[in-house]
Amino acid sequence: MPTWEIEDKARLAGHQWICGCDEAGAGPLAGPVYAAAVVLPRDTSFPGLDDSKKLTVKRRETLYDEIIAKALAWAVAAVGPEEIDEIDILNARMLAMERAIGQLDPAADYALVDGNRDHGSQVAITIPHETVVKGDSRSVSVAAASVLAKVSRDRYMEEMAAQYPQYRFEKHKGYGTKLHYQMLDTYGPSPIHRRSFLAKWEAKRRG
Repeated sequence: MPTWEIEDKARLAGHQWICGCDEAGAGPLAGPVYAAAVVLPRDTSFPGLDDSKKLTVKRRETLYDEIIAKALAWAVAAVGPEEIDEIDILNARMLAMERAIGQLDPAADYALVDGNRDHGSQVAITIPHETVVKGDSRSVSVAAASVLAKVSRDRYMEEMAAQYPQYRFEKHKGYGTKLHYQMLDTYGPSPIHRRSFLAKWEAKRRG
């Protein structure tokens, strides 16, 4: 379960306003990639908090409300399908996290970034930071950010399900499931599909 160990080490190194940052939705065929950044008070606890992918939808929703109620600062940002196609998904992930960190008020002076990458070919995390492999399972702040990002993206995809009901986005949230590919075969891409993610599908469709 996530702990405060990594945040505490950063505080001992002299950092005071430490945010956790994570993204959600790097892999789907449709929709934006989302990221969240959050600064939490050290004495806060969130029973059941873990990597958002390990939690039920109901638990994530409950934790989302608890996190934003207790956070000293939090922000969510997104990079849309057209931007993803233009700059590639790695740069889009970095851009979403950079945007979320940049929207924190008050601003963070240090970031714990989930994963092992802090830059792409065009975009990098610019504030002092460290990468934390499996951070959403190790750091309370990163785990909280993972919940905010995941819930925010899922809510957006629910909205898109109402706008484009034929694609059944409420079922798969844009991921490449069998149902999603069936809908693509029937209806073709929607305006929120990532065309750069559909190259193999389009090649197969052309025969």
